[in-house]
Amino acid sequence: MTSQPLHLPRLSRRDWIRQSISVGAALGFPALACGAELGLRLATFRADVTPPEGHPLCGGWITPVKSVADRLEAIGLVLLGAGQPIVICAVDWTGILNRAHVEWRAALAQAAGTTPERVAVQCVHQHDAPFVCLDTESLLAAQQAGLTCVRPDYFQDCLARLQQAVRAALPAARPLTHIATGAAKVERIASNRRVDLGPDGRVRKMRGSACRDPDLIALPEGLIDPLLKTVAFYSGAEKIAACHYYATHPMSHYGQGEVSSDFPGLARKLRQQQEPGCTHLYFTGCAGNIAAGKYNDGSPEARVALTTRLHEAIVASEEALAPQAIEHVSWATHEIVPEVNPAFTKERELAQLKNPKNAPANRIRPAMRVTWIERLAARVPIVLSALHVNQTTLLHLPAESFVEYQLRAQRLAPARFVATAAYGDG
Repeated sequence: MTSQPLHLPRLSRRDWIRQSISVGAALGFPALACGAELGLRLATFRADVTPPEGHPLCGGWITPVKSVADRLEAIGLVLLGAGQPIVICAVDWTGILNRAHVEWRAALAQAAGTTPERVAVQCVHQHDAPFVCLDTESLLAAQQAGLTCVRPDYFQDCLARLQQAVRAALPAARPLTHIATGAAKVERIASNRRVDLGPDGRVRKMRGSACRDPDLIALPEGLIDPLLKTVAFYSGAEKIAACHYYATHPMSHYGQGEVSSDFPGLARKLRQQQEPGCTHLYFTGCAGNIAAGKYNDGSPEARVALTTRLHEAIVASEEALAPQAIEHVSWATHEIVPEVNPAFTKERELAQLKNPKNAPANRIRPAMRVTWIERLAARVPIVLSALHVNQTTLLHLPAESFVEYQLRAQRLAPARFVATAAYGDG
């Protein structure tokens, strides 16, 4: 069931995400069907979404594509038999924003025979990957200054490949009978980026995705969610899909034009090679203030080490899996229309966009803010969603949420196993 848009008072992004989780995690869990007679089926799909040479990376903020270290994928599930089909998709991109996110969900919905409100699309948030906003691209093109964040024809090609993959997957859907959950502590990856605080509580220096500052490295990990969570789906005794969730920025090093799914994608691909009969998906949790900086110097060797440790956690989380018969399934959504941060005005951002003296990134970012301001003025909502299966919740949040929201979501539903994916729309 989809609620009416929630028109909030003027709130910061942190405030409205916090309020969203308070509402979303407290939703009831009515069963659409229950018992052994559910007749559920699960289809899995994947499509290559690797950008071509010369395509912008991270929205045009960094060096464009020069080479491909490993390919990017969009991987998803289609759940059949619980009302209209439900689609969940993880994408090896930095982000998919505004109209691009709406179009992606609509394309998957059309292919699966459902509505966009029953589709969740979450990015993993690697940076040597596309960061897509079609409205921003239109603004940039109007400047006639060679600025770009995405090639629209490439974006449409990706949607066409995805639709083809979904349509091909549906006839091969397997009976879905059981679900299992597991968790494992991840060693030496996540650390909080905002640990160097001054007397006024403000961040003095941020510990980023990679760090070589010995003083920052020596600081504690800070607040993190140390657990990698896994939700697995079974057809009888056979595990046919596994969704893995962990909160950290997914970059070891980036910015040289070499496309990569980075250490989360590499760990996922390794697990996929080990279990070819099970489709593995990876979701980045609420990692806005979380990265690997304490344990990552940005070297190629560090990428290998991070991949190894994350893969070990994936395997460990699956060791605890104990399949339980599926008895209850439901899908819930909640629409949010936040207010614009008063620190940003359309006029000021347009001036930054149009200033030829600004570096490209310092023109593209304001263009993205303009499209956000225009979206909110048009009251186009962000759709949060959650899949509830027995005592498990797969929660889909927007934007670059901080880890506090993920931790609070679990506290709001202590009797449930809550697996949170961020980096949706917004």
